[in-house]
Parts: sequence; C-alpha cells; structure tokens
Amino acid sequence: MTVLFIIFAALAVAWMLAYHRLPALAWAMAFGAGLALVTAWSGWPRAALAALWIFFAVVVSLTFPSALRRALVSRPLLALFRRLLPQVSRTEQEALDAGTVWWDGELFSGNPDWQKLLAYPKPALTAQERAFLDGPVEELCRMVNDWQITHELRDLPPPVWQFIKDQGFLGMIIPREYGGLGFSALAHSEVVMKLSTRSGTTAVSVMVPNSLGPAELLLHYGTEEQKRHYLPRLARGLEMPCFALTSPEAGSDAGAIPDFGIVARGEWEGQEVLGIRLTWEKRYITLGPVATLLGLAFRLYDPEGLLGGEKNLGITLALIPAGTPGVHIGRRHLPLDQAFMNGPNWGRDVFVPMACVIGGLAYVGQGWKMLVNCLAAGRSISLPALSAATGKMAALTTGAYGRVRQQFRLSVGRFEGVEEALARIGGNAYLMEAARVMTAGAVDLGEKPSVVSAIVKYHLTERGRQVINDAMDVHAGKGICMGPSNYLARAYQATPIAITVEGANILTRTMIIFGQGAIRGHPFVLKEIEATRERDPAKALRDFDAAFFGHVAFVAANEARAFWMGLTEAYFVKAPGDRHTRRYYQQLTRLSSAFAYTADVAMLVLGGSLKRRERLSARLGDILSYLYLASCVLKRYEDDERPAADLPFVHWAMREALSRIEEAFYGFFANLPSRLVAWLLRGVIFPFVLPYGREFAPPKDGLGAEVAALLLAPGPARERLTRGVFIPAGENEPIAVLEAALAAVIAAEPVGAKVRTARDRGVIAGRHAEDMVEEALAKGVIAPGEKAALDRAKLLRRRAIMVDDFPRDLGPTEIYQTTEPVTLEALRGGAGRA
Repeated sequence: MTVLFIIFAALAVAWMLAYHRLPALAWAMAFGAGLALVTAWSGWPRAALAALWIFFAVVVSLTFPSALRRALVSRPLLALFRRLLPQVSRTEQEALDAGTVWWDGELFSGNPDWQKLLAYPKPALTAQERAFLDGPVEELCRMVNDWQITHELRDLPPPVWQFIKDQGFLGMIIPREYGGLGFSALAHSEVVMKLSTRSGTTAVSVMVPNSLGPAELLLHYGTEEQKRHYLPRLARGLEMPCFALTSPEAGSDAGAIPDFGIVARGEWEGQEVLGIRLTWEKRYITLGPVATLLGLAFRLYDPEGLLGGEKNLGITLALIPAGTPGVHIGRRHLPLDQAFMNGPNWGRDVFVPMACVIGGLAYVGQGWKMLVNCLAAGRSISLPALSAATGKMAALTTGAYGRVRQQFRLSVGRFEGVEEALARIGGNAYLMEAARVMTAGAVDLGEKPSVVSAIVKYHLTERGRQVINDAMDVHAGKGICMGPSNYLARAYQATPIAITVEGANILTRTMIIFGQGAIRGHPFVLKEIEATRERDPAKALRDFDAAFFGHVAFVAANEARAFWMGLTEAYFVKAPGDRHTRRYYQQLTRLSSAFAYTADVAMLVLGGSLKRRERLSARLGDILSYLYLASCVLKRYEDDERPAADLPFVHWAMREALSRIEEAFYGFFANLPSRLVAWLLRGVIFPFVLPYGREFAPPKDGLGAEVAALLLAPGPARERLTRGVFIPAGENEPIAVLEAALAAVIAAEPVGAKVRTARDRGVIAGRHAEDMVEEALAKGVIAPGEKAALDRAKLLRRRAIMVDDFPRDLGPTEIYQTTEPVTLEALRGGAGRA
C-alpha cells in the first residue's frame, strides 16, 4: 500500500509540474524533497534507497543542460534526426520561411494568451480611407450595372475604367510618395468588399492590381529606380499590370514551372546589353488581355556563366512591357461567365535587359521566396473580402426575401427548413466578417501571417460557397432566372473561381495549413530542423539539445493539461470574457492543448509519412483553422463592445466551430494507423464517453431560429452584420425594391392580422384578399392609411419576387418584366434601412 501511495503521489506531483510548465529546477527540487521524505519515513532497505538516489542523480544530470547530456543523449538523437527527416526542396523551404507566425503560434502553444489577443487594437479606418469609401467607392458602385457588364458589354464601360484610374483605385497599396493612396490592408479589404456586393467584375478589376503582382513586388523588392519609374504609372493607371505565374503544365505546383530564361547578350534600344532570352506560356492571367506590363515568373539559367556563378539560378521574376517584340497577348478566357479580363500570353526567345528583373541582380533566383512572402500578406486580404461580401449580401437579401416571400399564407422565412438555411447564412456571415477584419488587422500590424492567410483563404471561400448555396435554395426560382433583377446568380456562378485561385482549396487544406503550420507555428519543430542543418557541429548540438528537451517538456505539459481539462471540462481555466463567452475561452484553451499534444504524437508516430497522409494532415489543419476562426469571433464580440443583440450570431458561430473541432479530432482518431495510439489519444483528450454522444453539439434548432429571426427584420444586429453592402437607390434597383418591400411588409403585417381577425369573427365575409380588404375598409375595421399600407406591401412584394423574362430568341437584351413599374414614391413610402 505504501509503495502504491508513493507511486500515485509521484504521478500526481509530475502531473502538477507538467500542467504548470514548471522548469527543470522545480522538478528536481520537488522529487528531491519527495525522495528525502521517503528516505526518512518509509523504512525501506538502504540498498533500495541508494538505488533510488542514484537513479535520481542520473535523471537530474540528464535533465539540466550539460556536456554529459549532450554527449550521451543529444548527439545520437541528432544523428538519428538527420537520417529520418525527409528532404525538403528549395521551394518548400522558401515557403516554410515565408511570412510570420502570429496568433497561430499561440494556438500551437497549447496555452493561448487571450489577453494578448484582446489587447490588439481594433482595426479601424483613417478619416481619408473612410472618405474614400463614402465618396469614390459609393460613386463607382452607382456607376456600374452588373447585368450590363456581364451580359451585354462583357467588360467594364470605358467611363468606369477611366474613373477607376482617375480616382486611384489601382494604387491603393502604393504609398503616397509614389503617387498612390497608401491605404491600410483594412481599407483595401473594405473597398473590395463593398464593390463585390455591387459587381464582381468591378471588384476583381480593382483587386488584382492591389494584390499579388507588380506593384506589391516592386514595393518590397524593387530597386529604387524601378519604383520611381513604375509605381507612379501604376498608381495613375498609365500602366495596367498583370502577373503571369500559372502555366498549362504547372498550376498549384508553381515551383515546377517550365517557363525559362537564358542569360545572354542581346540588343536593346540600339545597344548591346546583358539580358535574358525568355520563353514562356501562361494562362488564367487576370487582366492579361488589357495589360501593358507583365510580371513574369520563370526559371533562369546561365549556361555560359555570364553572371559568374551557378548555372541553374532558380525562379526569377521580371517586368516585361507588353509591347516588347515577341510578346503575344492572347485572346480571352471566360471564367464562369464573369466579365473580368482574363486570358493567356506567351513568348518565345523574347530578349529583355537584366534591368527588367525585379530587384535587379540581387534578386536573381529569389523569385519563389518573393512570391510566397507577398502571398502571405496578399492572400489575407482579397479573397476573404470577396467571401465576406458574399456572406453579407446573402444575409441581407435572403433575410428580406424570406420575410417578403409567402407560401401557404406564411413568410417562407418562418418555415423551419428555411430557418435552418438562414441560420447558416447568418452565422457564417458573422464568422467570415470577424476573420476578415482580424486578419487584415494583423497585416496592418506588420504581420505576414502565412498560415493564417491559408486558413482564411480556404475556410472563408468554402463558407462563402455554403452561404451562396443556401441563399439560392431559399430564393429558389428567383435565384435561378438570370436577368437584371437577379442579385445572386453571378456570385453563385463565380464562387468556384475563388475556390480555385491563390492555391486550390483541396491543396490548401490537405498540404499547406497543417503542413506549414506544424513547422512554423510549433515552438520547437523548426528549431530542431534548423539544428539538423547547422554546419557548425558544436552549435548544432547545443541548439538541438535545447530544442529537443524543450520539446519533450512541451509534450508532457500538453498531455497533462489536455487530460486535466478533459476531466474537468476546463471549468477551472482562468479566462477572460463575460458570462456569455467565458466558457468558450476555457474550451478553446483546452482544445488548443489537445491539438498541440495530438500534433506532436502524430509527428512522432507517423514521422515523415505524415506529409503524405494528406487526409490526416487535413484534419489536424481543420482543428487549427477552427481554433483560429473561433478566436476571431470572440475578438469581434469584444471589439464591438459586447452587443447583446449579436449573441445569437456569436453562440451559433462558436458552437459550430467547437463541434467541427471535435469532429476533426474523432476523424483523426478513426483513421490513425495505430489503433492503440488512437485509443490512448482519445482517452487523454476526451476521457468521458458521454451517454448522449459527443461533448460539443452543433448549434441547436432554437438557436438557429434566433439567428434567422435577426435576418428577417431590420434591427441593430442585422445592420452590423450587413454593414459594407452597397444599398442602391432607384425604382429599378432590385435590392432597393427588396429592402422597401421588407419595410412595407412588416408595416402591413398588423393590418393584415386585423383583417384576418375580422374575418374569423364574421365581421367581414369576403373570400378573396382584395374583397376582404375593401370590406374591412368599408366597415371601419381598418383606416384608409392602413389600407394604403396593405396596397404598398402588395405592390412591393410582387415587384420583389418577380423575375425577368426575354424574347423567345433571347437576342435583344431589353427586358420586359411581367409587372407594373414601381414608382419612387412607392419605394420611399415606409422604406428605408434600419
């Protein structure tokens, strides 16, 4: 019994020390004191006690950094690691080195510092940026008609192109010293988002020059001469840029591009200069058909040694004027019927001077690193903005349509099946906006969050796809009939484009998020890898020793923390938040420890094969992603000063994220090759097998009904959720009509209830709605003003639900709509946004 008690006491002490991540000195002191007590009071034989003291001395000597530990333990382990670690290609290494570690590092720590997250300043626009949104952006939205652009012109009208150039839309990221607007990442994101709610083609045409391309590459890597020449021209629209990366034989595997350049001497502007002979074939290049300046990625070779070094110099980036002899600008692609300019270009044996290389000779062969560094920031802005716009637009229109459209004398939004779709739209829209703002804010803080940018790219575009699908389901026939009155179909058509570009989503989920995050975000893995590549033997051994034993302590701490928080359901975790959100912080802390522990076990058990087990890697990436997205939701709630009206959105988003995390854990356990390890992992992380299933249930129906109700009526929560959507004015604007119809229907509902009550009581006897209303007016059941409210609601409801029709041959684009026009007076009567 005494022996068992001592063993259990030792385990309890070890657990406490590991849980609190106490240093090796604390461990030595605790177990030294315990062993002293055993020696004094146990009565054990002296030989046994001596053996224990010897064992203790050996363990302590190996616990603290020392030459002995490095010689006996770390040196053979370092040799083993060098043999076992998979080879990493140059492009893979450059991708791993790209960007910065931000909040993803805290989530990988197993003990995120929530106060650190909440202390980040709330992202905000400057007065100049707000004025731009309220002025030129609103004006541009009023100028464009998406149906005209996509169906009739297949391009932006010339006055729109000129307005975009004149107002500086193409130079938002270019500093003012070079003639640009010098906007923040948040402002860039806000502009793209608002334009997206009006016209996807307009948004993409503005977005691309401000994303990964010549301007951004020049800002970070260009020579001063290149900056002074090109940036003012790009800012004013005197040059139209594109960036040519994707080849027919190299898409997501951009590091394998076959396009090449040969260092050579040739003639340029009448003089013989050192330059490059380029051969390439590119496709899917946005703005390519109208570009005057091509950013080009290619492999550079120097077979004659003209640059005096290696023959294979690696991926290089250059700026090629489109008018250069031998450059061919191809015809247009038509990506899912979208009208933004996109097409192929190619060239064969095109000579350009070495001065065309971005950054000059210093950046020859550095192209891949330049791209992935810029992508780490750029991917955090553009596509999340498009996705958030889809969520906001779907929430605004589907909520209004669900209230206005009636079936079986009931607004369709009141049907439980439709409520389910509305809840997903509202919850996802809230989460997407939270992630968009927090991630853009990180870029403005100076971060280039490579893993986080992959998370928001993948998850926001996927949630955008779910949102637009739900919106189309609710709109039904209204959503599928094309025409000027359809405000959803083009976004629905364009959704797969966002899924595909800047790293296809399947690749991003299965290979990038965890594959890159496990190395960059983990506090010790990258240090261990770097130690194996260190050429100085003494430094390599010291670095590896510190990293490895730090890693061991890290794993022990996360195991202890995950198990204890699983046993206690994290109730004793110190956490911020109010009574509505504190439990979420506690559970995320628990799941962060569980994730860190699981990731380490996976890397230990699977080793280098984890890189090839893409579905397991994807599930670990899902856990990290949902931890990040949930963090964004909590940050938004705090930044918005905890509005009580938004709590249904917060609860829906958090519970959905927690259930997805648990689902990913169980999917990982079910597919881990070692069943014993899977069983042990589940026992540590989820120690209780609950009689009613798993711990984190998805949002319940009642919560979904609360979210849906917020979309079905104007109010502060709906206003905050849809802030940034362009709301047009005018009698032929379908969204203006829909918003007016929503206000009119809500105003008329009490009047309709009075008429129905009178009918049920036998006061009126009409059989048809029109007859009942007239009789109710004649008998004084309703007043003339109330009848006018019913008439206005009827008129606007009909206008809102009608779809466009065309001549039989679909030839002329003039639209005949099978309803009478709506006057401005009808729109204004009782209309307006809450």
